[in-house]
Amino acid sequence: MEHLKKAYRVKGKPRPVLDDVTLNVPEGEFMILLGKSGSGKTTLLSVMGLLEPYDGGIYKLDGIDTAGLTAKARTDLRREKIGFVFQSYQLIPTLTAFENVEVPLGFDGVPKEERRARVEEALTAVGLEERIHQRVTELSGGEQQRVAIARAIIRQPRVILADEPTGNLDRVNAEEIMKLLQSLHRTVVMVTHDEELTAYASMVYHLRAGVLA
Repeated sequence: MEHLKKAYRVKGKPRPVLDDVTLNVPEGEFMILLGKSGSGKTTLLSVMGLLEPYDGGIYKLDGIDTAGLTAKARTDLRREKIGFVFQSYQLIPTLTAFENVEVPLGFDGVPKEERRARVEEALTAVGLEERIHQRVTELSGGEQQRVAIARAIIRQPRVILADEPTGNLDRVNAEEIMKLLQSLHRTVVMVTHDEELTAYASMVYHLRAGVLA
């Protein structure tokens, strides 16, 4: 990102949320964006994830300039390059761990046998090989977040974007999730308000009122 700007309109007037953000995340780094509620960190992550547009500046994802992309091109690029992990897990409660992780591959038209092998590999990678066929509502919060991480990596994306992934977890489970994110050996960008979690990152930036430091 170079000189990126974004504002929302409040009562007809622009309210800046991101102010001249310049940021480079090298491949393979684990970067944490630290900031209080309202600092703009979730908005910045949404822009990175091509979920929200920006008003000015440059944003390149894996070398691709995202300015002027059509909605379909943005969706295709997001599906190819990015995996998401959310604070609230966003799993389908009626499905098993296996079925939740399988969903993206079904949309991609991956053959059934290949889907099975890839899902089992992903769930094993997050330490849930013994819980594959359990409904996610029967799993602990930490286990549900592991399912969410398995789903995020199932398409083998270049980047993982994590929005407060430990926010609903106790300290022990939070530390386990941080270790797991570290172990993925891929580019991770995570936002949090918890300063203690920065110990797990290779890069740390602070966001204050839309300004990066």
